[in-house]
Amino acid sequence: MKASDFVNDLRKKFPEEYQKNGDRGIAERLGISPQTLRKWSKSGSEIESFQITNAFIKAQDTAVTEAQYNTIKPIVEFYPIHWAESVGGANYEVLPLKNNATSIQNGLREELKKRNGLYIFYDTRGKALYAGKAKLQSLWKEMNHAFNRDRDEVQAITLVTHPEREQEFFPAFSYPRQPKKQTLKLHDLAAYFSAYWVSDGMIDDLEALLVRGFANDLLNIKMEKFNHFKT
Repeated sequence: MKASDFVNDLRKKFPEEYQKNGDRGIAERLGISPQTLRKWSKSGSEIESFQITNAFIKAQDTAVTEAQYNTIKPIVEFYPIHWAESVGGANYEVLPLKNNATSIQNGLREELKKRNGLYIFYDTRGKALYAGKAKLQSLWKEMNHAFNRDRDEVQAITLVTHPEREQEFFPAFSYPRQPKKQTLKLHDLAAYFSAYWVSDGMIDDLEALLVRGFANDLLNIKMEKFNHFKT
């Protein structure tokens, strides 16, 4: 195969890179120098097998490096929750509605709507409460689902129910109220959240790492498995 034909085939295999940055885009994708690719594109000589092999090896190394640098990217960490009722009042959301939110909060909401990955809720002390993943839908949707989800097994706390309607106050010694188990939702417990944009292929395993590594601290019910080791 002529070296120029090899480059032409690469241009067809990487159309996005070629349209955006020309041969330089392909060279960056493969991990070879633009000068080498330019030299091949103008050569009518046969390309040697060792040159193709070296190109494959460099491409593999570049792919590994790219994966390492882009597996996980923080979106926001320990951001204060300013919950508000959703439109219609059916649920609560972790940020105020657009008309009542700051520019930063609206920008954060839009970023969470665009991304998949992992999220963590924390209590008022900054201690992690719950870790979850957003793989099939956006971080924004999944986080708000978790924020309102019933989880009787682990979020039951002994409390006293007090009247919320307008009425006269009666001290507990004259009108005792019995402490009872009450199930709380994350919106009753969480004060902060972090969110991370994670490459799709690593979301399951990184969630498993969090849940398994902090199994005695988190309120997660399901013990996640490492996806690549499932039989």
